[in-house]
Amino acid sequence: MQRQPQAGFTLIELMVTVAIIGILASIALPAYNDYLTKGRIPQATSGLANGRVLLEQWFQDNRTYAKVRDVSPPCPANTQYFTFSGCPSESATTYTLTATGAGAMSGFVYTINEANVMTSTTSWGNKTNCWVVSKNGGC
Repeated sequence: MQRQPQAGFTLIELMVTVAIIGILASIALPAYNDYLTKGRIPQATSGLANGRVLLEQWFQDNRTYAKVRDVSPPCPANTQYFTFSGCPSESATTYTLTATGAGAMSGFVYTINEANVMTSTTSWGNKTNCWVVSKNGGC
């Protein structure tokens, strides 16, 4: 009788392969989630910046923020990951626009006011002079 060579993989080879895939996944998934979060932040920052531009254009023409709601909606439209609030009232001389994270971005809050003071309250860090846009707390 002649012995036939075995075909296939041994259990050890399969276990090593699964271990390598597990290690790679444990590194890649958190990095990918951070990448997604970083890509969603511009929905807030660009919305707030655009809202501020509209409000300042109105102020330059009218010397007040009052009645800005009658002509143009100064608050940006809500997005999938951020809700905007803080549009000026009828007699407003100041404003603070706020973008509050929703869903995957909950815990992220960005603000801007008439003096262009930007603040961030995020799980990546809190800043009172800029918007946090990276995990290391950078602006």
